[in-house]
Amino acid sequence: MSAGDIKKEHYTWKSPLAVWGAKGRNYEVPTIRVEDPRSIWDKNTSYKVPLNKVGRLKYIHKWANHGSRLWQRRRWWPTRRTLLLMRGQYNRKTLKAQKIIVDKRPIYWVIALLALAAAPLYLPSSLQNTLLTAGAIFGIFAAINVCWTLIIGTASIFSLASYAVVGVAAFCTSWLSINLGFPWWTLPIIGMAVGFIFGGIIALPAMRLDGFYYALLTLGLNELCRVYVVTSKEFGSASGGLYGASTYINSDWPPLTQSIVSYYGAFALLLASLFLFRFVDGKQLGRILKMAPEKREAFAEAIGVNYKKARVTVFLISSVALGFIGGFYTAQYRGVAYAIFSFDTILLGLAMLTIGGIGRAEGAVAGTLIVVFLNNVLISLGPIRHIMIGILMLLVVLFLNNGIFGMKKQFWAWRDKKKGEWRSSRTEKGGEALPEEATETDDKDFLYHRRFDMMQRDYLKTLVCDEVVEEHKNKPLGQHSEALERLLLYFRRVPQIDKYAIKRDGQSKIFKIVAFSGIRGTSPRLVEDKEYETMEDAYHGVFLRRIYDLLES
Repeated sequence: MSAGDIKKEHYTWKSPLAVWGAKGRNYEVPTIRVEDPRSIWDKNTSYKVPLNKVGRLKYIHKWANHGSRLWQRRRWWPTRRTLLLMRGQYNRKTLKAQKIIVDKRPIYWVIALLALAAAPLYLPSSLQNTLLTAGAIFGIFAAINVCWTLIIGTASIFSLASYAVVGVAAFCTSWLSINLGFPWWTLPIIGMAVGFIFGGIIALPAMRLDGFYYALLTLGLNELCRVYVVTSKEFGSASGGLYGASTYINSDWPPLTQSIVSYYGAFALLLASLFLFRFVDGKQLGRILKMAPEKREAFAEAIGVNYKKARVTVFLISSVALGFIGGFYTAQYRGVAYAIFSFDTILLGLAMLTIGGIGRAEGAVAGTLIVVFLNNVLISLGPIRHIMIGILMLLVVLFLNNGIFGMKKQFWAWRDKKKGEWRSSRTEKGGEALPEEATETDDKDFLYHRRFDMMQRDYLKTLVCDEVVEEHKNKPLGQHSEALERLLLYFRRVPQIDKYAIKRDGQSKIFKIVAFSGIRGTSPRLVEDKEYETMEDAYHGVFLRRIYDLLES
């Protein structure tokens, strides 16, 4: 049955006043069919577009206040930084003090590092040797990638010579240990000096070149180093590398003990690289480079920031750290092979950074863990594991903004977009408040009232028809039908501001429609110039104006 047919159908409405026995009242009045008000409520509260179940509020765990201990926080010695970034606030509902952890990353770091430290204790005996060997490789490559992240992410220098610095330091320290008898503990120190010299040479072109051209230059330098050591007899061209250097791992220990010591040595190297990343990226150098990002050198210079000097400084610090890793690599494996310079190693390193996320220490560590597991643990799969790494890297580039650790930010952006769609689908013209207004309004009763008023107006619009208008014209005052009574009751409850009234001219005895200002001392304003001869005509004129405003709302 259509809406028009419903309006034309009549039935007898019995007045509720009949139980009081009022005289002169019409106890039974013919009226049009009135729709159930609950249908409008169900229509407004139902979803009009398909929505995703992404939730409406972000869950943040809140702790109860501990009195004065809220401000007595433990701090990193000797700095003023707290162990956890916490914020105190008051709950608007309970009026009690609460505190929340703003940044939970230190908690995740502690859990992850403790899991890596305890991993050798829970490895299955059948895979113990394989996993410990892969874990040592993971620790060294993760340390390299963390330093590489400082160069690519913090300093914004797209250098592909990180493994070249490690390789040059490793070959130099191996040659010194084999030929001159340097002990193992001096090799990382010598590697730092080699890394500083070689890094300074590579940093000079960074003053003039940038982006793709600098990447090609550093890639060419890496290939030149590889060709030199491969063709040099002094660096073991016949044996595929230099072997026999001093090491901190005693050859008389059982193989399992050697693997465990090698694992924890690489783990300690990873911790040192993470500390360096935090010291550089989170301190003055990192903040300067974040203030003046790439391609804004002119702006940086204008505000007094020496952008180029900061970039080169970070590059040199990272090169020194990479040289230290090269010396440690020699002390760990008693030498070095040509594979450290190979193009495959560089591609695997790029895959690690891309999968984890460039510019983030956690991305470098997680990406290294994934690639090392696929490449060094799943050896039985054969060459297909390299295809798996390539496919994973391709999927990350296509669907993620900045690696797997950029998923959270990307998800919250997508979730906010869906929340905006949800809110926009529920916002009607003249109805509930806009999303930004709804979130900023503390008095939620006001919002609920607006929403209820919108649904009530939608329901009253279904009652407007020619029969109702004609009934009011014939009898503006007195007992009316159910539909007309509902309309008149709503019109009587409107606020005083802009409420219509009838003004009578005492001399000419004509009637006009005015609207109250709602402000004390301010006279009503004239709504229209139309004049009415009788009070009943004026009542009907006010009714028509209210009907027009209702339909236009």
